[in-house]
Amino acid sequence: MAAPTIAPISVVLEGFTGSGRVATPALLGAMLRASEKISDLIFSPGRPPQVQVYGQMIPVQVPGLTFLTADDTRRIAADLIGDNKQAITTLREHGACDISFGLAGLARFRVNIFIQRGSCAVVMRVIPTSIPEFAALRMPQHLSDVTNLRDGIVLVTGPAGSGKSSTLAALLDAINREKYYHIITIEDPIEFLHNHKCSTIHQRELHSDTPNFAHALRSAMRQAPKVILVGEMRDRETIEIVLEAAETGHLVLSSLNTMDAAKTVERVVSSFLPADQQSVRERFAKSFRYIICQRLMAKSDRTGRIAAFEILKANARTRECIEKGERENNSLLDAMKASASEGMQHFDGEIAQLVQDRLIDLEIGLSYASNPATLGQELAR
Repeated sequence: MAAPTIAPISVVLEGFTGSGRVATPALLGAMLRASEKISDLIFSPGRPPQVQVYGQMIPVQVPGLTFLTADDTRRIAADLIGDNKQAITTLREHGACDISFGLAGLARFRVNIFIQRGSCAVVMRVIPTSIPEFAALRMPQHLSDVTNLRDGIVLVTGPAGSGKSSTLAALLDAINREKYYHIITIEDPIEFLHNHKCSTIHQRELHSDTPNFAHALRSAMRQAPKVILVGEMRDRETIEIVLEAAETGHLVLSSLNTMDAAKTVERVVSSFLPADQQSVRERFAKSFRYIICQRLMAKSDRTGRIAAFEILKANARTRECIEKGERENNSLLDAMKASASEGMQHFDGEIAQLVQDRLIDLEIGLSYASNPATLGQELAR
């Protein structure tokens, strides 16, 4: 069966006469105006400019750009990088680089530029100009309790594109609005821009402000913050310093690309040598406060996507599961099911509710479930 054809979007470039090259800022602005729900802009040689809307790639018809050449994507990449020498070096040495880019008064982007088959390709994630609120993200309201934590680790996890950055931004903004703290963020690149509110907040970007997460974290320990946000815990050294920061009285927020709470714990532990893993289990069990996992699914009415959250909270049982390892009838999933009154929830329970409320289709729910067979049986009953 042939795949359905997606109709392209036509855009108008202001001031474009049909000759000469298209200025990158004008191109980006025209593509953004094509739809209100664009999540990404994609530039690839041999294809027209494309936007992603609700996970669907849609070609954009641009005057003078039937399709992009390798020279076009190389020029767009150069315009985005500008005089960022570190990004140029990283792209040359590693074949990819991450930067941030802004269009004054219009939008900000998290940009990844990479080399494929000898030419440049560019993916630009659109960052909302306003920090989202809990209700807009469908976050459980009791997660506002994060603002009252004095120390420890709060992790937001999920696959790429699941909205982790938005959730972290909402949590950090809640702290910023309610507490008189010093907050430091370390990001690659900076996404949401936070203004000083009740708290004083400093945002540091990798490569332009600091060489790496570990260096910035060690510096942060001497900069008297109460709260530290680490964009992503990418390696053992970063995880080690995050543990140290939590153990010395800091509240640390960060993210991991893991699918659920149990896999998040295993990712943290397995980052260390086998001889150190039991010690790490014990330290993480004492330091973690929340693990918030999320998955974005298409809504049944096709008007967007909706998030399902799995929430693991620190209590005696969950700490024991992490410290001693999961066993039969004493897993993190069992603990979440037994602790709903404390605000814990698990993916399949939330997905089942979304299906019953007709917010997502059954097929979508099963495809995102942790245990599709069990969920299907429960919904059938």
